Amino acid sequence: MTNWLPDLNAGSGPLYQRLADSIESDIDKGVIAAGAKLPPQRDLAYDIGTTVGTIGRAYQLLRERGLVSGEVGRGTYVLAQRVLDAKPDLEPAIQGTRPIDAPTGKMRFDSTAAPDIGQGAIIAEVLSRTTQDHPHDISSYTRDFPQRWYEAGSRWLARNSFRPSPDSIVPTLGTHAAVMAAIAALTMPGDYVVFEHLTYSQISRSAGLIGRRTALVTSDNEGVDPDDFERVCAQKHPKMMFLMPTAQNPTLVTMPAARREAIARVAREYNVILIEDDLYGHLTDDPQPLLAEYAPERTIVAGGLSKSVAAGVRGGWLSCPPAYRHRIRVAHKMMTGGLPFLLAEVGSRLVLSGEAAEIRKRCIAEIQTRTATVREMLAGFDFRARDNVPFVWLTLPDPWLSGTFKNACLAQGVLIDDEDEFKAGRSEQVFHGVRFGVSQPREKDVVNGIAVIRRLLEEGRAGYDSFS
Repeated sequence: MTNWLPDLNAGSGPLYQRLADSIESDIDKGVIAAGAKLPPQRDLAYDIGTTVGTIGRAYQLLRERGLVSGEVGRGTYVLAQRVLDAKPDLEPAIQGTRPIDAPTGKMRFDSTAAPDIGQGAIIAEVLSRTTQDHPHDISSYTRDFPQRWYEAGSRWLARNSFRPSPDSIVPTLGTHAAVMAAIAALTMPGDYVVFEHLTYSQISRSAGLIGRRTALVTSDNEGVDPDDFERVCAQKHPKMMFLMPTAQNPTLVTMPAARREAIARVAREYNVILIEDDLYGHLTDDPQPLLAEYAPERTIVAGGLSKSVAAGVRGGWLSCPPAYRHRIRVAHKMMTGGLPFLLAEVGSRLVLSGEAAEIRKRCIAEIQTRTATVREMLAGFDFRARDNVPFVWLTLPDPWLSGTFKNACLAQGVLIDDEDEFKAGRSEQVFHGVRFGVSQPREKDVVNGIAVIRRLLEEGRAGYDSFS
């Protein structure tokens, strides 16, 4: 290489990290070609005015990212261009995210929040009692968490034989905040976090905004592929993986016990922390052990009230190994500004009184009714649904493309999500699928919206003109 120098003005962090980031960026842009030899460490150190040790740390970081190969006596060479990895810059962290303000006057099939079954009246009563019992706490910041908040988290996260201790619980402002607090507390900028190609991508995008990198792992009809997970671990040395073993969003895949055990084994071998999002698991009757039961020393379980009680309450908890608890709680406060007493107390009261469990039963009954309507109206088409889970994964017939079908539905007044909404990073995999939720539309709109979806599936592209 001649006349090449890294741009160290962009980015943040220590010099060796900025140097590695700059070289990676130039590799991705084609400025540095596959097979090219990087400058000798001593020469590059002289050119940019730093130490040989700093250059060595940067080259080592590039090796860990799977970008270069170093051979003693021969130098450091750029490997062939990566195919499956997501580029960890700001742009893909933002691309594909649905607008914060959704179009008005549309049927909302793009949400999976708990259905309205009249829980507002129950929550209003709990709110009233809370304001009467704790006027001073509501008027101030939350500095001490009462033991009942931990007890509520322990009870709500328990499923099957998994029974987390109250000492393992961190109360949070929803499940998303719980997961992000764990990522912020237990990884550093530049670290890799593993995601499936299709997943709840808001986590990968949020992680990108705080400097974490995305590594993609392939999945099949049984969930994350353990062999590919091991490949990613060996190549990228990730610190953490986010996954949803039960009723995965958006594909609804549930990981069998043998697969969970294999994932736990690989995570233990490569010292990877696992975040198990069990938000939808609590709506199912899946009898399999949680991933946390196979690797309790390294698994964080997150869950909350948004899908089965009320999203507006923002109730959430996570269970983690005791060594992580304080760090995650501090990170949660730093990232959210702190847990509001009113919301935390209302959520805990709902759980401890048994009212949350009763609301969940009624929500499940409503979801089952709506899912039955989907099964009837979309009979003959390729889709995946679970009776208790409030969304459907629809595989589109030829010649429909995911984004085009989403736009066609929008033109007919129906909001759904295309597959790009769930891609954790840049991926060459194409799934030709869309996800639509059934919990938020009004009762009459469920039938109307699904009728629109079926009509478009039957008519094909002839039923949609993008220039109309």
